[in-house]
Amino acid sequence: MAKQETLGQRRADFKAGLRAYGLITLGVLIFALGMNFFLAPNKIAAGGVSGLSVVLLHTFGFPPGITMLVLNIPLFLFGARVLGASFGARSVFGFVTLSLAVDGTAPFLPTLTEDPLLASLYGGVLMGIGSGLTYRVGGSTGGTAIAARLISHYTNMSVGRALLIADGVVILAAGVAFGPELALYGLLAVFLTMRVVDLLEEGAPYVKAALIVTDVAEEISAKIISDLGRGVTSMPAQGMYTKQDRNLLFVTLYQDQVGTLKQLVHEVDPDAFVVITDVHEALGEGFRSLR
Repeated sequence: MAKQETLGQRRADFKAGLRAYGLITLGVLIFALGMNFFLAPNKIAAGGVSGLSVVLLHTFGFPPGITMLVLNIPLFLFGARVLGASFGARSVFGFVTLSLAVDGTAPFLPTLTEDPLLASLYGGVLMGIGSGLTYRVGGSTGGTAIAARLISHYTNMSVGRALLIADGVVILAAGVAFGPELALYGLLAVFLTMRVVDLLEEGAPYVKAALIVTDVAEEISAKIISDLGRGVTSMPAQGMYTKQDRNLLFVTLYQDQVGTLKQLVHEVDPDAFVVITDVHEALGEGFRSLR
């Protein structure tokens, strides 16, 4: 029995690892498309090692993929030391595959637009999708992405915002090389990349959470369970101004159920105090699987 469980666990681990490396491969390919379709041809350096490689491409003619590979090695060594062997292994696969994808696809991909605004928008979104997919499985596209993971590790800052900080120096270098206008387009692309990465890591706010302070917790809970089909958690609470003991209800629900919730709370207890806030991701019974 124990041997069967061990074999089953190994199979599950193998499938999980295969899925992780598959997502990293998909992520770096999307990243490479963003660079070669939009950013590199238009001299838009969207921060990071990739942005620096664009600067060096148009200044000295260095192939961006090889440049990224050379610059990523010291960052990887430090990242692997701090964030662990699993991060290091997946990051090696990520940045090596990305370097190959960028230089390998560049001769075959046309420039889709010469409008720097469109290039910044679509290039930033594609790079954000590619980076976000790799981050979801603990990988990285290398470069300042590793630096951003390190900043996030030490400060608890979101990876997207850490990317913005880490990319600032590269944006300044692009301003010197290409002029301030193209640097501003690069900053726009970095901002879009940040937003898309955060969206993929945290999820879209399709779920709401409600906190309800009431004296009739049983009645409101029963209505929520029967009318909305959502679970409710009750917690004792005390109003520090009135010093009165009351009940605090916590419920997670879908966005289209908020109106019904407010209506039924008003019907049962018009004096209830309700706070409704966004939830970026809900995992568990009634929502997405925790796995």
